[in-house]
Amino acid sequence: MATAAALPPLGPLLERSAKRTRDIFASYGDDNIQDEEKSARIRLSVKINDEYRDFKELPSALLAQQAPVGPARPKEARKAITAGPTSDTSRMIAAIDNTPRAQPSTFSTSSKLSEALILHKTTRTIKPTYHPPWKLMRVISGHLGWVRSVAVEPGNKWFATGAGDRVIKIWDLASGELKLSLTGHISTVRGLAVSPRHPYLFSCGEDKMVKCWDLEANKVIRHYHGHLSGVYSLSLHPTLDVLVTAGRDASARVWDMRTKAQIHVLAGHSGTVADVKCQESDPQVITGSMDSTVRLWDLAAGKTMTTLTHHKKSVRALAIHPTEYSFASGSAGGNNIKKWKCPEGAFVFNFSGHNAIINTLSVNSEGVFFSGGDNGSLTFWDYNTGTPFQNMEDVPQPGSLEAEAGVFCSTFDMTGTRLITGGADKTIKVYAEQTQ
Repeated sequence: MATAAALPPLGPLLERSAKRTRDIFASYGDDNIQDEEKSARIRLSVKINDEYRDFKELPSALLAQQAPVGPARPKEARKAITAGPTSDTSRMIAAIDNTPRAQPSTFSTSSKLSEALILHKTTRTIKPTYHPPWKLMRVISGHLGWVRSVAVEPGNKWFATGAGDRVIKIWDLASGELKLSLTGHISTVRGLAVSPRHPYLFSCGEDKMVKCWDLEANKVIRHYHGHLSGVYSLSLHPTLDVLVTAGRDASARVWDMRTKAQIHVLAGHSGTVADVKCQESDPQVITGSMDSTVRLWDLAAGKTMTTLTHHKKSVRALAIHPTEYSFASGSAGGNNIKKWKCPEGAFVFNFSGHNAIINTLSVNSEGVFFSGGDNGSLTFWDYNTGTPFQNMEDVPQPGSLEAEAGVFCSTFDMTGTRLITGGADKTIKVYAEQTQ
């Protein structure tokens, strides 16, 4: 107790210590020292040069694309700040770029504008091509779960289906007989593709697995590991030995078919990627996502070329035209199927009238475009004009609930004369054109 009494009180000690600390660290507080004006100008000009040098002017390739469209570009050359004899910093910043003067419309007169609008309307009223009606030819039963994926082999002899019963079944296209069942997935099989250049069948499922099946030995020879969640779609590149898969981890992944190496992760979507398609020319990969956007990807760089934000709801289906340089995307709602022109993804028109959640789209080289809905509604369109020429209802097989009329997947065969669909009533239906 005696020693405690001998110690000085803490209060004055703290005050003195704090005062010394302040003296050390805040000694320049009142000196009013400022940066020299010239050094401030140099620092600002260096920063501006570093940050904006590469963006003062578009690359020549982009300038060439942009030239004929929209208002004319500002005439005066853009000036960056250099360390000069200007005294006022704010005036220097204002001199970076004068706001471009308002330019008149590229249409010289209002009559020219109205002519262009009339021309736009007349170009849309093209007479649709006649297509014969389609009818249901065959119903194939065999799966014990929803049929979620279908793919026809390039020789047009057989087709494969994958379902919620975790089995891939291979059927004879002519007779509809079951030829083979492949087991190996431990969850719903969501995507199938048959390679036109190798004896391989590729499958993906909600078990995060992507498998390569050797059709000569009927067994799995490769696994592609990398997806963090269910894989909902896959597509083979027509000319490269490359496989693209997409799924619930909001990414599409590009795989080297032979080495199983992951070449790219195409990241950018913020929701499940529901469908992915490949084609030979740019954009070589197209994805549709539950974040209601469609993205066109640069396959070489692994980056997004364009993001199409026209859809209001999640994009569940894509279809690339086999001969025309265009594609279509489908979502839920009114104007829910849209046609786009490649390579820039220019919007062409809406296929309006199929008011359902669109699960699947298919198009053949004759210009017959098919859309299948979650409520069992089927619509056949003329692809060139967007005119629907036939509406049908999917009939659930006996014993199914009325609600099990949904169509999940579809594909035309190699000739384009037969359409194969898979649905919620666990059946595969084959439709064909009616001949007179």
